[in-house]
Amino acid sequence: MALVALLPLGVFAQEPLVEGNKASAVRVVIFEDLQCPDCAVFREMLDRQLLPKYKSKVAFEHRDFPLAKHAWARRASIASQYFAAQKPETAIEFRRWIMRNQQLITAENFNQKLGEFAAKHAMDPGKAIAALEDDTLQAAVEKAFQDGVARGIAKTPTVLVNGEPFIETFAAADVMKAIDRELKANP
Repeated sequence: MALVALLPLGVFAQEPLVEGNKASAVRVVIFEDLQCPDCAVFREMLDRQLLPKYKSKVAFEHRDFPLAKHAWARRASIASQYFAAQKPETAIEFRRWIMRNQQLITAENFNQKLGEFAAKHAMDPGKAIAALEDDTLQAAVEKAFQDGVARGIAKTPTVLVNGEPFIETFAAADVMKAIDRELKANP
């Protein structure tokens, strides 16, 4: 299925989590599964190559797209939504942390790991764990997921540079070329 643009990318119950320049006309929209190994590779690319170069010029928007094949991905997305509602910086750090530690997390120990992360960031572990059952947070994750499905997204990560797709595995240089092209067109 081809990627389609049905709704403006900014149509969400809650504003998407953004790193970089929120006001930029150049948007890099990242549909990601927090349990996906390819997403962890992209996260590292984002932290080491893309954000250092483009943080002041580009908006990097995170969209949850938890795949059914991953046992704890949906819970991780809900937890990220919870942290974003409390303090967006903590949600960004949670996304980094969870992708760095995917091999240490299982469906059975997810809540424990979530509680440890919350405590380490001066948040109530019990509230973070209880948030996994919050209907509003679950609905926000489902809305982001359905938006991705409506656009034809099926794999993670899918990164859209002002609509141009990069899917699963790709080189940082290719994404940078697309960003540079968009920055030139949208000064």
